[in-house]
Formats: sequence, C-alpha cells, structure tokens
Amino acid sequence: MLTAQVAAQVQSDNRPLVLIAYYSERGNTEKLAKAISEGATDVGTVRVVVLPVTGIDESIIRAAAALIVGSPVYNAAVAPPVQEFINSWPFDGTMRNKIGAAFSTGGGISAGEEHVMMSILQSMLVFGMIVVGGEDWKSAFGASGITEEPPFHSGELEPQFIEKGRALGRRVAELTMNVRR
Repeated sequence: MLTAQVAAQVQSDNRPLVLIAYYSERGNTEKLAKAISEGATDVGTVRVVVLPVTGIDESIIRAAAALIVGSPVYNAAVAPPVQEFINSWPFDGTMRNKIGAAFSTGGGISAGEEHVMMSILQSMLVFGMIVVGGEDWKSAFGASGITEEPPFHSGELEPQFIEKGRALGRRVAELTMNVRR
C-alpha cells in the first residue's frame, strides 16, 4: 500500500511530517491541497505528504506532527469520505497536540465552505488537536475556494484562492516547527 511506503520513509526522516489529506470530486480540492503543499514545502523544515483520504494508513496519521484536512462542500457538509477518514482516527491520545487545519472548496459564495472547515476543526478539537486558521481575517477558518458563482464562475480555482492555500501551508509548517521546539 502506498501509504505504508510513505510511513516507512517518514520514520527514516527526522523532519516533522505535515500530512495534507483531502477528498476531491472535481479536482478543485486536490488543486488547493497541492497549493497548501507548496506553501508548507517553502518553509523547508518539514516533510510534506499529500494524499487522498481514502486508504490513508493509520501509521501515517500517527506519524504526522500536523494534519491539514480538505473537503469539497457536499450538501452544505463535509463529504462522506472525509467524515469516514475523521472517524478512523485513533482515540488513544495519538492526535493530542498535533497541529490541525482545514480547507474546502465549493461552488457558491454561501454554499457552506466555512461550515465544512468548522466541522473539520471541531472534530480536531474533540481529539485534542491544536487548530489554526489561515494567515489573516480573510481566511480565518483555513483556506477555501469558490468555483461556480460570479465573479468566480470559471469552474477553476482563481489565483487568490491558490495563494490562500499556500499561505495556510506556510503557517502550518511554521507553527509545526515552533511547537516542536
């Protein structure tokens, strides 16, 4: 399994692991995950792994120092595969004090991006994680993008949403290093 190979590589690397886990139906959430990865990688002091939520091995969850979870809006809620992923987290204290952050994509301005991020963050709080939002008030709950409503109706993520993703990745990587110290 791919994630078992990643887990083995992580154990041989001393840098803290930032795991970016996502589900993407149309590719936009995956694009935002990759932007977040770019931002985290820019910090240079963490190992970054980007994986779809389906099939992530528990060993990677345990190895991660930070976990950034992303979901498209699914009927104003988290997509079922993301909720299944969250439901698979170990309840043995493993998640306690890991850095956690969220991101989402949706079609409309009021389609539920903030609700999805808050749902993910609430789950992280239940597990005792240290949750963080984006870099400023314009992305208070994490990073999100809109793809179907004017003026953002191209079906693709606009550059400002990609940059919010990069900023979230940088923030999580920097905080992960600060907490590790």
